[in-house]
Amino acid sequence: MCGIGGILRTDGQPIPEEWLDAIDARIAYRGPDGAGRFRDRVEFVDGRGNQRVVEVAFVHRRLSIIDHKDGAQPMVSERGRDESEGLVAVVFNGCIYNHRELRKELEAKGHRFVTDHSDTEVLIHGWREWGRELSTHLEGMYAYAIWDRSNITLALSRDLFGEKPLFTRMNEQPCDLTHRVDAFCSDAMVLAKMPHRDQTSSAQAPSDWTARFLQSGAPNTLPSPDGTVMAVEPDDTESWDPLLFDEHFGFQLDATESVSDTDFVPLLARAVARRLEADVPLGCFLSGGVDSSLIAHFAKRHKSDLMTFTVRMPDARYDESQYAEQVARHLGTDHHTLDVAMNPADDLLHLIHTLGQPFGDSSILPTYWVSKAARQHVKVALAGDGGDELFIGYERYLAARQLQRHWRWLRSLPDAALHRAHPKSRFNKAGRLIEMARDYPLIGIAAMESIFRVREIEELTGLPVSSVTPDRDGDALESLRELDLLNYLPNDLLRKTDTASMACGLEVRCPFLDRDLASAVLAMPVDELIPNGERKGLLRKIARKYLPKECVDRPKMGFAIPVGEWFRNDFGGMKTLLLDHLNSAEPFGPIELNRKAVQRFIDEHMSGKRDHGQRLFTLLTLSIWARTVAT
Repeated sequence: MCGIGGILRTDGQPIPEEWLDAIDARIAYRGPDGAGRFRDRVEFVDGRGNQRVVEVAFVHRRLSIIDHKDGAQPMVSERGRDESEGLVAVVFNGCIYNHRELRKELEAKGHRFVTDHSDTEVLIHGWREWGRELSTHLEGMYAYAIWDRSNITLALSRDLFGEKPLFTRMNEQPCDLTHRVDAFCSDAMVLAKMPHRDQTSSAQAPSDWTARFLQSGAPNTLPSPDGTVMAVEPDDTESWDPLLFDEHFGFQLDATESVSDTDFVPLLARAVARRLEADVPLGCFLSGGVDSSLIAHFAKRHKSDLMTFTVRMPDARYDESQYAEQVARHLGTDHHTLDVAMNPADDLLHLIHTLGQPFGDSSILPTYWVSKAARQHVKVALAGDGGDELFIGYERYLAARQLQRHWRWLRSLPDAALHRAHPKSRFNKAGRLIEMARDYPLIGIAAMESIFRVREIEELTGLPVSSVTPDRDGDALESLRELDLLNYLPNDLLRKTDTASMACGLEVRCPFLDRDLASAVLAMPVDELIPNGERKGLLRKIARKYLPKECVDRPKMGFAIPVGEWFRNDFGGMKTLLLDHLNSAEPFGPIELNRKAVQRFIDEHMSGKRDHGQRLFTLLTLSIWARTVAT
């Protein structure tokens, strides 16, 4: 787990050291155990007889987990098996779980390793052996950059689901290879501020960007990996020596035959076992729910002294510690119920500065608190991220089908009184479903996950929201799940986990996102995953074999905080922070939002007329970012 960054330049000018200093400063928190840089410059004559220059520079910050002695980065290999395999350098963030198997395979092909058991070195030899197909051989969470001097190639790749962030800033005119200045980094904000870009500041975001953020709460201030493979070449490819800036990203899984519930057990067991290697203390987050409890069960099989962790929340409605303690007793783990100092206002300021982006998911706070507390005991933790998306665990998945079938009459129902109820109540959920039905004709199934309604976004921005034609023929549940896997999981959940954990120097691993396990689950018909309409029914069936029934069958609570109530009662200074920002002279910097609309959200929430907790949190983080981070 580390921070990476780098620059590729082809205009003949050197890469200034201060650019690398800026990258290093932004990613320093991600790697307290080591730092390094690499530079290379290649001069050559292209196929047209023109003299060309390519310069590349890497920056790395290390959180040392595997092979403390030999795993320093950037890792550089001067030569491979023969003269045709020249210098290869890599910077890497994450963990390759099958690195030992790949090492044996590559050694059998004649590759010679110099480290004892570094997973980073597998990338170097793997690149020489498989080239652009390297990622298809990897099981892990990763973001890496590889520089191949012999082929004048820079390759970038990110793991399937986006567990590790990798942002890129590409040349405005990608076919102009003679004047490219491209950059990549684990951090988005530093790329937006790179001094070599002739661009409008990211803080001066266009209205369509603002609208997308108000809808999803996950901004992507810069282009983020989106599942594409892009090779940059000039128009006359035959007359140019290869120069490739390759973005080999995305959600691409091999086809797998459907399996039975009994076949899932060895797949899940192997996924957990793969993620237990570490040269530092390792434990598991444990909420007492199905996902984390199953992970702890299979981890305990291999690690008899397994430590598990849960945070005791101050509000009983959101506290799962008693369930976690029950599961821990059943499994026999070394369990820690953590009482942590919660400073929501100060912690939120810190997290938005760390993330470098606004962020509309308030669960980033409890994720940070449990990470911070667990870091006092371990340096690696296993978590249950991905279980709900793969095994159909959210209420909204089943509600999506109801919305698809009944949106026409639902949108005609009154909903004002329903919003006065508690956010977790059935009445409040019914009110939200009615609101979703009104947006469904415009934005389709995305209405189920929009923080602000379409009319509210239009009121705030003053511009119409782009409409889409809903897919009314396909299964709404499957459409929503796909939307989650491509957007919500990488841009919200995994970004939240990465930010909150890395801010504490903790590596978090997610067994449910194992390639083989995910391939098998996604190959199954959705209704087989929810027998008799039971959310996560198949996974619960497996869990009942190993866990107390009362823990498996209890209602899902979710990892949340009562942020709406905290805005009303000023818990941890949250109301003060909110009003200081949203009532300031320029609450969103150069981003123009309707101040009267913002004030209406505040007034309705504080009076108890509506619960706008999540909406106000989204506006608050936008204000924090625009005023203090993006300036």
